[in-house]
This record gives sequence, C-alpha cells and structure tokens, in this order.
Amino acid sequence: MGGTSPCASCKLLRRRCAKDCIFAPYFPSDDPHKFAIVHKVFGASNVSKMLQELPLHQRGDAVSSLVYEANARVRDPVYGCVGAISFLQNQVSNLQMQLAVAQAEILCIQMQQEPVAATLPASQMLDHHQYQDHDQKSLILSNTHDFSNIPQYVSSFGSSSNVIQDPLKRESLWT
Repeated sequence: MGGTSPCASCKLLRRRCAKDCIFAPYFPSDDPHKFAIVHKVFGASNVSKMLQELPLHQRGDAVSSLVYEANARVRDPVYGCVGAISFLQNQVSNLQMQLAVAQAEILCIQMQQEPVAATLPASQMLDHHQYQDHDQKSLILSNTHDFSNIPQYVSSFGSSSNVIQDPLKRESLWT
C-alpha cells in the first residue's frame, strides 16, 4: 500500500508494506481476519507464490477461493470444503427422492380419479365425488397397480425433522 496503512498481511507479518505488495489489493488492513486464516492454513509464502503465478484478472477469485477453503479447513480439518460439498450433494439427493415420491403420489391420485370418472354416467360426471362407490374404486385400482405403499413413503418425508441440519450454517465460510 505504500505509505499510510499496511495491508493485513504485512501488518500480521510485521513487515513494511511495499507499493507493489502482492497481498495489498486482496487483503485490506480493515479485514485482518481474512489474511490471518489464509496464512494459518496455507502460509504466506505459498499464497504469494500462487498469486504470482496467476494473471491479474484471476487473482481476486483465487483469493476468494483460498478464504473459503481456509475457513472450511478450520471448521473441518479433515474434509474442508469437500465436506460441505458432500453434505449439499446428499441434501440434493434426498430432495430429489422426496420430489420423486411426491410425483408418484400425484400420479397415483390422478390414476385413482381417472378410472372412476370414466365409469360414471354422463349425468353424474360433475358430482362424481359425491356418488362414487368405494368398492368399485378399489376394484379398479387393484386391477391397475398397487399404490398402497406410496402414502407411507410420502408421510415419512412430510415433516421437516427429516432434513439434516447443516453444522456449517452457523457461520458463513466467506468471513
């Protein structure tokens, strides 16, 4: 930064901040925690080498990635951000399964309603819910498919207690 205030890295490393300091544009003095955590995980020398090898237009994104990974590594030293990604992939998979079950239930309900409506006389089509015969409905369903298990699966996904709580949601990984 030159004269007035050293960047966060030079302040932490207790050195003079030169005008061409590679850290100054990415680690301002008003956010010392950002560099401190990156330095703790990767080391200042390694970060400096990484930044020097990148073109100027990619360095900002690289610093953001390093800060994210460093925060994830501090929270989960073994898996880092891979643990967060894995958690999110599992959550997507569970939600896709819930969606498939809900779509199957919708299909089941549609199939239950279509045969009943088709067997009613034209005069009763408008009020077919009022006049439908439960035994006839059961007979039609037993001849098509067995959808008796679907409500059991849907009810198991109905409550929000089945959603896994993310331990990483407490704090942002970007800070």
